[in-house]
Amino acid sequence: MASKLKVATCSLAGCFGCHMSLLDIDERLLDLLEVVEFDRSPINDLKRIEGMVDLGLIEGGLCNAENVHVLRHFREHCRILVSVGECAVTGGVPSMRNHYTLRECLDEAYIRGVGVENAQIPSDPELPLLLDKLRPLHEVVRIDYYLPGCPPSAEAFWHFLTELIAGRDPSLPLQLLRYD
Repeated sequence: MASKLKVATCSLAGCFGCHMSLLDIDERLLDLLEVVEFDRSPINDLKRIEGMVDLGLIEGGLCNAENVHVLRHFREHCRILVSVGECAVTGGVPSMRNHYTLRECLDEAYIRGVGVENAQIPSDPELPLLLDKLRPLHEVVRIDYYLPGCPPSAEAFWHFLTELIAGRDPSLPLQLLRYD
């Protein structure tokens, strides 16, 4: 490969477990770094993608306006965009709030919650505007590939990335899918 594949990652409304699985490829990270250069990611703490990157990996669903802004920025700056993990693919556990109105969720957390003192719903203009429902990524932008799992295993990440780097369509064998 003449130049390294530029990769950007981020976590939206989720638990960060997918990033932990990526790190669980352990010493193979060194092999990956031979052919991959990380742009925006928690590894280097960059907040924006500068220019274009080859591959964007996004975990987590969309729960607020900032998540939507970050997702659209990724779509605009990533040649290939991958929805990683169940929160990104389907909404996952965070989408359980979709069975209630946003007002009911806020009241439960900030007004009626255990140990709540001086009960009030935060209204600081610095806080991102919450969406009425949590959404999976494909409802807002075009997604090129899906890496399912909760979280996808390190083996699934390794298989997916090495197939993609080799220029092959990264379909996952059934035995690599897991939902813990």
